[in-house]
Amino acid sequence: MKRQWLLTFLSLLLLWVVITQLNHYLAIWHFHIFVGALFIAFSAMRLPVRGGLMITVLAGLLWDANTPVPFGSHMLLFAIAHVLIFKVRFRIPAEHSNTQVAVALVTNFGLFVALAIIAVINSPMVALMWPRMLFDILLSQILLVLIGPWFLALQSRILEIDRYALRSRF
Repeated sequence: MKRQWLLTFLSLLLLWVVITQLNHYLAIWHFHIFVGALFIAFSAMRLPVRGGLMITVLAGLLWDANTPVPFGSHMLLFAIAHVLIFKVRFRIPAEHSNTQVAVALVTNFGLFVALAIIAVINSPMVALMWPRMLFDILLSQILLVLIGPWFLALQSRILEIDRYALRSRF
């Protein structure tokens, strides 16, 4: 079971590195990509609550490590989103990638808005920031639609390969 958590977290770490590098390269044009919902969707919809929540909290701390919001903001928002998705996962077809991407899109939008409010709450020029943030969320949602199915399939495939490796060993 702990091996399953580690493999899932390592895939999240890989995505985090790729997104961080992408944001680094997009910074010269003042763009920022946020696909935090991909860190929640698979673990909330397919894993047991304890392990999935642990992975989500660690992913939130990973996102907190290099963002200019109060430390723990991502962790708290990711944990809340995880619990909400976990509560409704039995009412939706959680095995289908289209459903997972749709849930990730809605979650990503909610997380982005919440984090934007946290980030600009004390700024004197809030009205000037919203057009750029709307463009950032549009780019983020497009990227999520493009890489979401691939990444969720990657996480699912990693766990299938691990189960096969465990069965073939005995």
